[in-house]
Amino acid sequence: MRRIFLLASIAALAIVIIACASQIKSRMQSLETHLEASARQAQVNATATFPPGAEGELIRYGHDLIADTPRLASHNIMAQMSCSACHVADGRQPHAGSFLGTYARFPQWSKRANRFILLQDRLAECFLYSMNGKPPAYYSKEMVAMTAYIAWLSRGAPTSVGFPDQGPVMLQADLQPNAGAGAQLYAARCQVCHGVDGAGAGLRYPPLWGPKSFNDGAGMSHVNRMAPFIRVAMPQNSPGTLTDQQALDVAAFILSKPRPHFKKSRLVDFPAQRADYF
Repeated sequence: MRRIFLLASIAALAIVIIACASQIKSRMQSLETHLEASARQAQVNATATFPPGAEGELIRYGHDLIADTPRLASHNIMAQMSCSACHVADGRQPHAGSFLGTYARFPQWSKRANRFILLQDRLAECFLYSMNGKPPAYYSKEMVAMTAYIAWLSRGAPTSVGFPDQGPVMLQADLQPNAGAGAQLYAARCQVCHGVDGAGAGLRYPPLWGPKSFNDGAGMSHVNRMAPFIRVAMPQNSPGTLTDQQALDVAAFILSKPRPHFKKSRLVDFPAQRADYF
């Protein structure tokens, strides 16, 4: 009798395990299908043309601000570079400052600010740190247009998640940067575009250090932020050809050079508006 009961229990347990395994497999397949659909939507967004009408004009202006920031927002920046210096292809290239899906991930917690921030707050950070300048007012045409452009690149992205496979690549964890080796690599692979003094040349080759570059509070001022970007996006004539170690070394060399200092105590204020503006 005990043997029959034991066999029955084992059979019942096996049925439960099979059922659970089937459910897990089904959920995994559903997740894979969802991720594939999200990845396809990201590709569609990256290559789409701007919509017609006033909405399209606003989105295009947001794109243009990111592509040619010194010309269109010179009063907001001190660094001589465009947003596209860190957001390759105007934010449409995965792993290189991609904007694809970004809008869906806001509001989000910011460790730096120690609070929840909006996308406009994140854009303001870029103007303060990466552009070493001051942000446009949140209700300005510039801020609305850039937000609209990023939202347009993010359409169809899952809320709070965004699109998959867009963030920085992971480098080998046990590597240590060597600025001396990075100096040799810079001379051989980077100097021809960015100059011996790191001053760059126009929008295509932004300054990497010196008074016209990003300040020491920018995300790119950290080797663990710059190195993954270099690994994917540089050199421009042969991106992806540097090894993880070489990307770390070049980043360490660049960040050993002087750059503007971020002044935390500086006050940021926006022009006042009449109540009926809102």
